[in-house]
Amino acid sequence: MGTRHFVKYTFLKVDPAWRRLEPPRREQDKRELLAACEDFADGHLLQAFSLVGTRGDADLLLLAEAENLMRIHEFHVVLAQSGLMQWSHIPHSFLGMRKSSEYSEDERMNPRAFSGRYVFVYPFVKSREWYALPADERWRIMQDHIAVGREYPGVDNHTAYSFGLDDQEFVVAFDSDDVGTFLDLVQRLRTTEASRYTVRDTPSFTCIAMPLERALIALDGEPLGAEALPAA
Repeated sequence: MGTRHFVKYTFLKVDPAWRRLEPPRREQDKRELLAACEDFADGHLLQAFSLVGTRGDADLLLLAEAENLMRIHEFHVVLAQSGLMQWSHIPHSFLGMRKSSEYSEDERMNPRAFSGRYVFVYPFVKSREWYALPADERWRIMQDHIAVGREYPGVDNHTAYSFGLDDQEFVVAFDSDDVGTFLDLVQRLRTTEASRYTVRDTPSFTCIAMPLERALIALDGEPLGAEALPAA
Protein backbone atom coordinates (compact mmCIF):
# COMPACT_ATOMS: atom_id res chain seq x y z
CA MET A 1 0.00 0.00 0.00
CA GLY A 2 1.34 3.42 -0.93
CA THR A 3 1.66 6.31 1.49
CA ARG A 4 -1.70 7.87 2.22
CA HIS A 5 -1.66 11.64 2.01
CA PHE A 6 -3.64 13.99 4.22
CA VAL A 7 -5.88 16.53 2.54
CA LYS A 8 -6.79 19.73 4.40
CA TYR A 9 -9.46 22.21 3.29
CA THR A 10 -9.16 25.52 5.15
CA PHE A 11 -11.76 28.23 4.51
CA LEU A 12 -10.87 31.78 5.56
CA LYS A 13 -13.14 34.75 6.21
CA VAL A 14 -11.58 38.20 6.41
CA ASP A 15 -12.84 40.76 8.92
CA PRO A 16 -14.44 43.69 6.98
CA ALA A 17 -12.43 46.07 9.20
CA TRP A 18 -9.26 44.85 7.48
CA ARG A 19 -10.40 46.44 4.21
CA ARG A 20 -10.40 49.84 5.93
CA LEU A 21 -6.69 49.62 6.70
CA GLU A 22 -4.27 51.61 4.55
CA PRO A 23 -3.25 49.90 1.28
CA PRO A 24 0.43 49.41 2.27
CA ARG A 25 -0.62 47.54 5.42
CA ARG A 26 -3.05 45.34 3.51
CA GLU A 27 -0.41 44.54 0.89
CA GLN A 28 2.05 43.56 3.61
CA ASP A 29 -0.52 41.31 5.26
CA LYS A 30 -1.29 39.57 1.98
CA ARG A 31 2.38 39.11 1.12
CA GLU A 32 3.03 37.48 4.49
CA LEU A 33 0.26 34.95 3.88
CA LEU A 34 1.55 34.40 0.34
CA ALA A 35 5.05 33.73 1.69
CA ALA A 36 3.73 31.17 4.19
CA CYS A 37 1.90 29.36 1.41
CA GLU A 38 4.86 29.43 -0.96
CA ASP A 39 7.03 27.87 1.75
CA PHE A 40 4.60 24.96 2.14
CA ALA A 41 4.06 24.63 -1.62
CA ASP A 42 7.78 23.88 -2.06
CA GLY A 43 7.41 20.11 -2.18
CA HIS A 44 3.69 19.84 -1.36
CA LEU A 45 0.42 20.30 -3.19
CA LEU A 46 -1.22 23.64 -2.37
CA GLN A 47 -4.02 25.29 -4.31
CA ALA A 48 -6.06 28.43 -3.73
CA PHE A 49 -9.68 29.21 -4.59
CA SER A 50 -11.74 32.34 -4.23
CA LEU A 51 -15.24 32.32 -2.74
CA VAL A 52 -15.76 36.06 -3.10
CA GLY A 53 -19.24 36.39 -4.57
CA THR A 54 -20.17 32.72 -4.13
CA ARG A 55 -20.34 32.35 -0.36
CA GLY A 56 -21.16 34.74 2.47
CA ASP A 57 -19.18 33.10 5.26
CA ALA A 58 -15.89 32.41 3.45
CA ASP A 59 -13.62 34.40 1.12
CA LEU A 60 -10.73 32.06 0.42
CA LEU A 61 -10.04 28.30 0.35
CA LEU A 62 -6.57 26.88 0.83
CA LEU A 63 -6.22 23.22 -0.14
CA ALA A 64 -3.09 21.65 1.34
CA GLU A 65 -1.90 18.08 0.93
CA ALA A 66 0.98 16.40 2.78
CA GLU A 67 2.34 12.99 3.70
CA ASN A 68 1.89 13.51 7.45
CA LEU A 69 -0.10 15.56 9.93
CA MET A 70 2.94 17.34 11.34
CA ARG A 71 3.56 19.05 8.01
CA ILE A 72 -0.06 20.20 7.93
CA HIS A 73 0.33 21.39 11.53
CA GLU A 74 3.56 23.28 10.77
CA PHE A 75 1.98 24.96 7.76
CA HIS A 76 -0.89 26.29 9.84
CA VAL A 77 1.46 27.48 12.59
CA VAL A 78 3.38 29.56 10.03
CA LEU A 79 0.15 30.66 8.35
CA ALA A 80 -1.17 31.97 11.68
CA GLN A 81 1.86 34.24 11.99
CA SER A 82 0.96 36.17 8.84
CA GLY A 83 -0.62 39.58 9.13
CA LEU A 84 -3.73 38.65 7.21
CA MET A 85 -4.57 35.81 9.59
CA GLN A 86 -4.71 38.33 12.44
CA TRP A 87 -7.74 39.76 10.64
CA SER A 88 -9.26 36.44 9.59
CA HIS A 89 -10.99 33.45 11.11
CA ILE A 90 -11.62 29.90 9.89
CA PRO A 91 -15.39 29.31 9.64
CA HIS A 92 -14.99 25.86 8.09
CA SER A 93 -12.16 23.32 8.14
CA PHE A 94 -12.17 19.76 6.80
CA LEU A 95 -9.49 17.11 7.22
CA GLY A 96 -9.39 13.94 5.16
CA MET A 97 -7.06 11.25 3.89
CA ARG A 98 -6.63 9.65 0.51
CA LYS A 99 -7.85 6.07 0.30
CA SER A 100 -8.87 3.67 -2.46
CA SER A 101 -12.61 3.19 -2.88
CA GLU A 102 -14.13 -0.21 -2.14
CA TYR A 103 -16.72 0.40 -4.87
CA SER A 104 -14.57 1.68 -7.73
CA GLU A 105 -11.18 1.07 -9.31
CA ASP A 106 -10.67 4.81 -9.88
CA GLU A 107 -7.26 5.95 -8.65
CA ARG A 108 -7.57 8.01 -5.46
CA MET A 109 -4.33 7.31 -3.60
CA ASN A 110 -1.93 9.61 -5.42
CA PRO A 111 -1.91 13.39 -4.85
CA ARG A 112 -3.83 15.01 -7.67
CA ALA A 113 -4.46 18.70 -8.18
CA PHE A 114 -7.83 20.11 -9.16
CA SER A 115 -7.78 21.06 -12.85
CA GLY A 116 -11.27 22.48 -13.37
CA ARG A 117 -12.18 26.14 -13.39
CA TYR A 118 -14.62 25.57 -10.54
CA VAL A 119 -14.35 23.37 -7.46
CA PHE A 120 -17.27 22.19 -5.32
CA VAL A 121 -16.65 20.97 -1.77
CA TYR A 122 -18.91 19.62 0.96
CA PRO A 123 -18.70 17.34 4.01
CA PHE A 124 -20.68 14.11 3.70
CA VAL A 125 -22.15 11.68 6.23
CA LYS A 126 -24.09 8.46 5.58
CA SER A 127 -26.59 6.78 7.89
CA ARG A 128 -25.73 3.88 10.17
CA GLU A 129 -28.34 1.88 8.23
CA TRP A 130 -26.05 2.11 5.20
CA TYR A 131 -23.17 0.44 7.01
CA ALA A 132 -25.52 -2.24 8.36
CA LEU A 133 -26.30 -3.42 4.82
CA PRO A 134 -24.46 -6.50 3.53
CA ALA A 135 -21.29 -5.61 1.64
CA ASP A 136 -22.56 -7.01 -1.65
CA GLU A 137 -25.77 -4.95 -1.34
CA ARG A 138 -23.81 -1.76 -0.74
CA TRP A 139 -21.63 -2.60 -3.74
CA ARG A 140 -24.70 -3.10 -5.94
CA ILE A 141 -26.24 0.21 -4.90
CA MET A 142 -23.03 2.11 -5.45
CA GLN A 143 -22.56 0.74 -8.97
CA ASP A 144 -25.73 2.56 -10.02
CA HIS A 145 -24.55 5.70 -8.26
CA ILE A 146 -21.15 5.52 -9.99
CA ALA A 147 -22.76 4.84 -13.37
CA VAL A 148 -24.73 8.09 -13.10
CA GLY A 149 -21.54 9.99 -12.31
CA ARG A 150 -19.84 8.60 -15.40
CA GLU A 151 -22.58 10.09 -17.56
CA TYR A 152 -21.00 13.46 -16.73
CA PRO A 153 -17.34 13.10 -17.82
CA GLY A 154 -16.82 16.85 -17.47
CA VAL A 155 -17.02 16.51 -13.68
CA ASP A 156 -14.08 14.95 -11.81
CA ASN A 157 -14.31 13.41 -8.32
CA HIS A 158 -11.65 14.10 -5.63
CA THR A 159 -13.30 12.58 -2.54
CA ALA A 160 -11.20 12.07 0.62
CA TYR A 161 -11.99 9.97 3.70
CA SER A 162 -12.44 11.41 7.21
CA PHE A 163 -13.62 8.51 9.41
CA GLY A 164 -12.50 9.33 12.95
CA LEU A 165 -10.35 12.25 11.75
CA ASP A 166 -13.03 14.92 11.56
CA ASP A 167 -16.77 15.42 12.06
CA GLN A 168 -17.72 14.12 8.61
CA GLU A 169 -17.06 10.71 7.04
CA PHE A 170 -15.99 12.06 3.66
CA VAL A 171 -14.88 15.35 2.19
CA VAL A 172 -16.59 15.24 -1.19
CA ALA A 173 -14.98 17.46 -3.82
CA PHE A 174 -15.52 17.81 -7.55
CA ASP A 175 -14.05 20.05 -10.23
CA SER A 176 -15.51 21.11 -13.54
CA ASP A 177 -15.31 23.87 -16.12
CA ASP A 178 -19.11 24.03 -16.26
CA VAL A 179 -21.18 24.89 -13.18
CA GLY A 180 -24.41 23.85 -14.90
CA THR A 181 -23.10 20.37 -15.62
CA PHE A 182 -22.24 19.89 -11.95
CA LEU A 183 -25.68 21.13 -10.90
CA ASP A 184 -27.33 18.63 -13.26
CA LEU A 185 -25.16 15.82 -11.90
CA VAL A 186 -26.07 16.52 -8.27
CA GLN A 187 -29.76 16.76 -9.11
CA ARG A 188 -29.55 13.45 -10.96
CA LEU A 189 -27.71 11.78 -8.07
CA ARG A 190 -30.64 12.64 -5.79
CA THR A 191 -32.65 10.02 -7.70
CA THR A 192 -30.29 7.13 -7.01
CA GLU A 193 -30.96 4.51 -4.36
CA ALA A 194 -27.75 5.50 -2.54
CA SER A 195 -29.14 8.98 -1.91
CA ARG A 196 -31.69 7.71 0.63
CA TYR A 197 -28.81 6.87 2.99
CA THR A 198 -27.41 10.42 3.04
CA VAL A 199 -27.58 12.10 6.45
CA ARG A 200 -25.66 15.30 5.74
CA ASP A 201 -24.08 16.88 2.68
CA THR A 202 -23.93 20.54 3.69
CA PRO A 203 -22.52 23.17 3.86
CA SER A 204 -21.70 23.21 0.16
CA PHE A 205 -19.05 25.51 -1.30
CA THR A 206 -18.67 26.77 -4.86
CA CYS A 207 -15.06 27.86 -5.35
CA ILE A 208 -13.31 29.59 -8.25
CA ALA A 209 -9.83 28.26 -9.04
CA MET A 210 -7.10 30.88 -9.43
CA PRO A 211 -3.50 31.59 -8.44
CA LEU A 212 -3.18 32.58 -4.80
CA GLU A 213 -2.02 36.07 -5.80
CA ARG A 214 -5.28 36.69 -7.63
CA ALA A 215 -7.36 35.20 -4.82
CA LEU A 216 -5.68 37.62 -2.41
CA ILE A 217 -6.32 40.56 -4.71
CA ALA A 218 -10.00 39.58 -4.77
CA LEU A 219 -10.17 40.17 -1.00
CA ASP A 220 -9.85 43.95 -1.36
CA GLY A 221 -9.29 44.72 -5.03
CA GLU A 222 -5.78 46.02 -4.38
CA PRO A 223 -2.96 44.55 -6.51
CA LEU A 224 0.16 43.12 -4.94
CA GLY A 225 2.78 45.68 -5.94
CA ALA A 226 3.17 47.17 -9.40
CA GLU A 227 4.02 43.99 -11.31
CA ALA A 228 1.37 42.68 -13.68
CA LEU A 229 -0.07 39.28 -12.93
CA PRO A 230 -0.60 36.74 -15.75
CA ALA A 231 -4.01 36.58 -17.36
CA ALA A 232 -6.36 33.85 -16.12
